[in-house]
Amino acid sequence: MNLVSFSLILTGVLLNAAAQLLLKAGVTRVGEFQFTIDNAVPMGFKLLTQLPIIAGLACYGISVVVWIMALSRVPVSVAYPMLSIGYIVNAFAAYWLFGESLNAQKLIGIGVIVVGVYLVARSAS
Repeated sequence: MNLVSFSLILTGVLLNAAAQLLLKAGVTRVGEFQFTIDNAVPMGFKLLTQLPIIAGLACYGISVVVWIMALSRVPVSVAYPMLSIGYIVNAFAAYWLFGESLNAQKLIGIGVIVVGVYLVARSAS
């Protein structure tokens, strides 16, 4: 895999991870809620007026364009497993930004993901 292809994949993954973090930040402002027939419109409006949610949705849109560019250069069997890098980024970012736990079991899982991504990336050479 060349540098341009890897950069596109990594950019797509990071945009996707940023989208998740922004959506979490936006929904944290709103708090826990339930969608019902009675509150679907007001709750939808409340969610869609949160700047972090708007930014997260924009990150998703841009990530789709970047991902399509990556898929034009890299086999999907190589590109798709690279999305798991997002799990690593989000686990550490959620720990740092939201105080979510990062226990030994999660760290071992992240280690397994790192090994898997490495093996998949090497198979593309």
